[in-house]
Amino acid sequence: MPPTFFSATSLTRNFRGSAWDCIVIGGIYKAATFLDAFITPEAINLPYPLLYPVARLSLWSLYGFWTGLFATGLWVVAHECGHQAFSDSKLINHSVGWVLHSALGVPYHSWRITHAKHHASTAHMTQDQVFVPKTRSQLGLPAFDHTHENILGSSVSDKVKNELWDALGDSPIGATLGAAGYLLGGWPAYLIRNASGQKRYPAGTNHFNPNAAMFAPHQYGSVIISDIGVLFWLIGVSGSIYTFGFWDVFRLYLVPYLWVNHWLVLITFLQHTDPILPHYRAPEFTFPRGALATLDRSLLGDCGKVMAWIGAHATHGISETHVLHHVSSKIPHYNAWEASDALRQRLKQAGIVLNGAPGGWREVYRVFSECKFVEDEGNIVFYKNALGLAASRPKITDDSASDSGVEVDKY
Repeated sequence: MPPTFFSATSLTRNFRGSAWDCIVIGGIYKAATFLDAFITPEAINLPYPLLYPVARLSLWSLYGFWTGLFATGLWVVAHECGHQAFSDSKLINHSVGWVLHSALGVPYHSWRITHAKHHASTAHMTQDQVFVPKTRSQLGLPAFDHTHENILGSSVSDKVKNELWDALGDSPIGATLGAAGYLLGGWPAYLIRNASGQKRYPAGTNHFNPNAAMFAPHQYGSVIISDIGVLFWLIGVSGSIYTFGFWDVFRLYLVPYLWVNHWLVLITFLQHTDPILPHYRAPEFTFPRGALATLDRSLLGDCGKVMAWIGAHATHGISETHVLHHVSSKIPHYNAWEASDALRQRLKQAGIVLNGAPGGWREVYRVFSECKFVEDEGNIVFYKNALGLAASRPKITDDSASDSGVEVDKY
């Protein structure tokens, strides 16, 4: 890749991206308040009085959706600051990242530290920091029985299928509610109690405790600075509620904030979770394998080309160029598109295609329903579904097979 792909020296371009996000959010707010003034009997004549609050609810729901989508773009810019991809200056990176992430209730340095570990050990069963699969034993499932099922998940007896389904099976409603709860509460749950995080960490591990197992002693001060940012955020939200009232703050800030959390979980969950993606234990893990154990997806691509373009534009292509981001996290988002094209061409030569289905609720439902657990044994594992079946299996090559000392491949 050309060296220019790695350049983050253009502060004007970097600040322009985050400024544009703020301008769009401001425009959405102005449009919503302008239209809200017309939802009155004096301005429009609706057949039923109940339709006025319904119209107002619809308007502000759209405001929350679109504001949350573009505010996710600000989240992505802060994320790039943590990767030192915003500027060549660490001071600028950490200052901008701390301000933007604190404004969204994120402990900037604390998450930056664990996120760096995630990049170093993506898909590593005991070193990755998030979206770590639960194993059969961790879920308390019946022990593996080789007489009734294949360890690779290609053959499972009806008896074992029934046992697993009784323990893991979801109705469509149950799967929908489970996925919805994951999207809305998954992000704060990860920060506060390490939900979906590394299973070897002790109970009570969180991103706010500077003594947590995920942090080194020299990172104590950085965690405290992150906590101060979140404390300022809590004071700001609480003070706004006291001054302007809960419903105004809820409508203008908290609903978009929940959408940001939703988009963050949806995007990252689908990037790292799919029946076709492997996870590795130490003997088989390498950085290239981990970096390529992820998928590019078109955010909102299942809603048509226009929505796909808006989704990519609003979130700076974080979903569409994610494989490249794991191969080299210091490439700024505005160079990631061209760099991703170059990477895809190179991977295609090796027969590797890492494009997943479009990112949206339907795909979250499918992945949530199909990815239930991995086995406790095996150095390369794939998710199994609620029947114990795996959609993918490691390709085992044996080039050393022989008979009486004679190399088989020579005959």
